[in-house]
Amino acid sequence: MKKQYLLTQEGINELEKEFADLVAERGPIAERIKTAREFGDLSENAEYSSARQEQERTETRISEIENILQNVEVIKKPKGDSKVQIGSSVKMKSEKGSVKAFQVVGTVEADPMNGKISDESPIGMALLGKKVGEHVEIVTPAETTHYKITDIA
Repeated sequence: MKKQYLLTQEGINELEKEFADLVAERGPIAERIKTAREFGDLSENAEYSSARQEQERTETRISEIENILQNVEVIKKPKGDSKVQIGSSVKMKSEKGSVKAFQVVGTVEADPMNGKISDESPIGMALLGKKVGEHVEIVTPAETTHYKITDIA
């Protein structure tokens, strides 16, 4: 059975753009390989090795994206917003008064630096199923923090 990937429509659009950009790079990479091949002995040709490695990375990523897009399930914005689910945007306030906002997404789309956390991360798992007003204990390798959920959208 193939793995299903959970993505928001925004995440799908980003992957499709990355895919198109990578496919567009194929021609220039092939040209670099051709030019480097003309330098002679391939065993000691750094330009050739570099271009081949770039080609390999590009083709691997293209294959990964194709697999994800063929097995994607779109995360729809939850209706009712009474409980935190995948796709929910959550605002929380710590005991010290600091406010944090996250969107719970699938693992492929997770980007903690931009407020998108995976449903499989410690924070995501702690939030799933919670309601506004509930307290959440988030245990990470660095610390344990307590928050109160103030808003779910």
